Amino acid sequence: MDIIRTLVHEHTPYLIETRRALHRIPELAFEEVKTAAFVAQALEDMGLAVRTGVAKTGVVAMLETGRPGPVVMLRADMDALPMTECTGLEFCSTHAGCMHACGHDTHMAILLTTAKVLCAMRDELCGTVKFVFQPAEEFPGGARPMINEGVLYSPKVDYCFGLHVWPGTPSGAVAVKSGPLMAAMDRFEVTIIGKGGHAAKPHECVDALEIGTQAVGALQRIISRQIDPVQPALLTVAVFNAGHAFNVIAETATFGGTLRTFDKGVRARWEARMRQVVGGICDAMGATYEFSFIDGYPPLINNPDMADVIRRAAAATAGKENVHEATPTMGGEDMAYYLEQVPGCFFFLGTGYEGAHPIHNPAFTVDEAALPVGVETFCRAVRELLVTE
Repeated sequence: MDIIRTLVHEHTPYLIETRRALHRIPELAFEEVKTAAFVAQALEDMGLAVRTGVAKTGVVAMLETGRPGPVVMLRADMDALPMTECTGLEFCSTHAGCMHACGHDTHMAILLTTAKVLCAMRDELCGTVKFVFQPAEEFPGGARPMINEGVLYSPKVDYCFGLHVWPGTPSGAVAVKSGPLMAAMDRFEVTIIGKGGHAAKPHECVDALEIGTQAVGALQRIISRQIDPVQPALLTVAVFNAGHAFNVIAETATFGGTLRTFDKGVRARWEARMRQVVGGICDAMGATYEFSFIDGYPPLINNPDMADVIRRAAAATAGKENVHEATPTMGGEDMAYYLEQVPGCFFFLGTGYEGAHPIHNPAFTVDEAALPVGVETFCRAVRELLVTE
């Protein structure tokens, strides 16, 4: 058993205890006060230099070896979701209406344990490891504010890594992919403004509901008729509100949803094309409209060389047979902002088991036996990049 595996095994009780402690205190985006205090104290207890209050609640710690070398950044997200937990776990949420339903408690516990292991290996390493605990991944996004406050500098980050527990991958396996892994995610909202009136006299009205349904159908044809069919793209209208009585023609209709793509060129054309489609229909039908487009996270694109680093680290940890090619997902992740600026890799740690619930589900939980695989994979990747001669 080599030093990394020995240390990971030694610290596994800490890993599980930490995950459970963090699971009990879920907090929403930019409200991670107790969580940040827990994380900062744990890092200070390891003797690391810790900076708090980054982008409001973010925490950054540095492991400096005192020897020249690259800077590797490891990132975990801290926020929870506004959901009522129904897992029945002994260590379930103590914060009403809030739950770690996306596994961010496990991400933090894995990274804190990784920090413990790497501190014990300090003499084997050169360069610096930067541990980043980021707020607000779910929404509105904490990565960009962290970057704006200099997290990729002082010292400048050379490589970065992150992971996500993934119930769709068998427990203890690792799924990795070079290139695009997660989609850009943008939001839109449209309000159609017509003229209301009696349902028996539609000719005297401008029916916003009917115009809205036309617009929804036409927007879908952007995907089916104006995007290359081999290019993954998705437009989902998830909300539609209009009308309040059976005999009144709606004066306004509001609908909204999300757009997903891996292609930056496709993404750049979304807003103008949508305005053209909605505007054309409204002009033809005598209505006006209001259009709101909110830029979300960019596509998450892994650097091929850094993906190979993770593949090697995962193979040494779990065996080559347990290193899978990750399937791209239309889900979004603001780790993408870091990967736009620094070569790195975001990968999936399998925590799936028979009957496992998906993420963002009130019954979601993980197979804790898989968590040491995440720690060991992180540590092996760091050692490959920061090993002394």
